[in-house]
Amino acid sequence: MSNQHRAAVLGSPIAHSLSPVLHRAAYAALGLDDWSYDRFEVDEQALPGFIEGLDGSWAGLSLTMPLKRAVIPLLDGISDTAASVEAVNTVVFGEDGRRTGDNTDIPGMVAALRERGVEKVESAAILGAGATASSALAALSGICAGPVTAYVRSAARADEMRGWGERLGVDIRIADWAEADLALTAPLVIATTPAGAADELAGAVPERPGTLFDVLYEPWPTRLASAWAERGGAVVGGLDLLVHQAVLQVEQMTGLDAPLAVMRAAGESALAGRTPDVSA
Repeated sequence: MSNQHRAAVLGSPIAHSLSPVLHRAAYAALGLDDWSYDRFEVDEQALPGFIEGLDGSWAGLSLTMPLKRAVIPLLDGISDTAASVEAVNTVVFGEDGRRTGDNTDIPGMVAALRERGVEKVESAAILGAGATASSALAALSGICAGPVTAYVRSAARADEMRGWGERLGVDIRIADWAEADLALTAPLVIATTPAGAADELAGAVPERPGTLFDVLYEPWPTRLASAWAERGGAVVGGLDLLVHQAVLQVEQMTGLDAPLAVMRAAGESALAGRTPDVSA
């Protein structure tokens, strides 16, 4: 067997993933000339066959939607972090062929906030209730001393968030999306909504905002992030999350310390080179 080591990001759609840029930049900086990182369009139906077809050269996988839950039955074990939100975004292959799943989104969020000086807050708000919201809730379970209010659009999503709060030991409060402007007074606001969904809130940013963590990275900045920064509030963006979770993936797959600054610079350069969507 050669010394080639392979890794890749899987998902659908996958064409716009920045993961190859970040991981390849890390490999180059670490001198890992025999490592490669690719992207593959894989949906839930194709995932079992894809994983079964991998040979011993594979070191790991990054997973994005819609595979984070679908992969779990295909693994030999998952970390407590991944189990806490029933979502795996990282698979590491052991030398014995064992497949282990982890979730680096949650510690990635914590690390991105810590980098901006946010280590503890008295309360927080989450905009949205999708898959990323459960990861945000898990991250908050370690840094938020008081209640977390989730602003949601549907009763079904409200029930889901209550369930996650109970499971994660978070004092979760549910509020209707119609009152989402109230979220912006929290010391920490985590926006987990799709592109454009929180634009309507840009005009409601308070005079002295706290910290906004907007998980989007394209288009960037979002209207909410721009309005927040104009008022002097601290803004953590989706690229910060992407880089920090990728750093942890590189370290798990290679066993080496990942070059955070190099990876961030590569991500910023790649985003700067993309043609913006004129309709946005």
